[in-house]
Amino acid sequence: MTAYERIRRSLLFTLGGLGISHALPQSALQAQTAEKRGFVLGPTEGEHLVHFRDHGNIFLNIGAANGSDNLAMGTQQVMAGSGVPIHRHFHMDEAFHILDGSGDFILNDVHHPIEKGSTIFIPRNSWHGFANPDHELLLLWIVSPAGLDGFFRETCNPPGVPPKHFTHEQINEIARKYATEFR
Repeated sequence: MTAYERIRRSLLFTLGGLGISHALPQSALQAQTAEKRGFVLGPTEGEHLVHFRDHGNIFLNIGAANGSDNLAMGTQQVMAGSGVPIHRHFHMDEAFHILDGSGDFILNDVHHPIEKGSTIFIPRNSWHGFANPDHELLLLWIVSPAGLDGFFRETCNPPGVPPKHFTHEQINEIARKYATEFR
């Protein structure tokens, strides 16, 4: 990726988060009523968070906060060299689609090369993580049932708020609330 492409991507993430850190569209807020309704999010809508560990952008689009207990979906920017530590979800199936970047995906201790366009399925209870030493990754993730969105809300911050700092045990304590554990 050229320097121009990195700057362009950073600008797009920043613009996508302006003014929407905690603001969900009215249609998403209506989903919290007793009768659940669908909603449509535009390209600049969703809840924008910044990851506590690598400061990558996370956008939460679907989850318990806007009416879906059975499914959560969002995007995550994983900065070059940071990866995603090996972990597992006790009750959630998870899928990823690689929107951009490349790296190594680890599923139950087996390494798989990944690149833009790759799709990954992780059944519940499977150990998994990412290594991306040379390239930033942009991931679309989906989990069922919802829960990962709650973990991100508890550990990450809106843009402009200083990052939270956690020990490995503190992260595992939070993760266990969402039926997840890290190695």
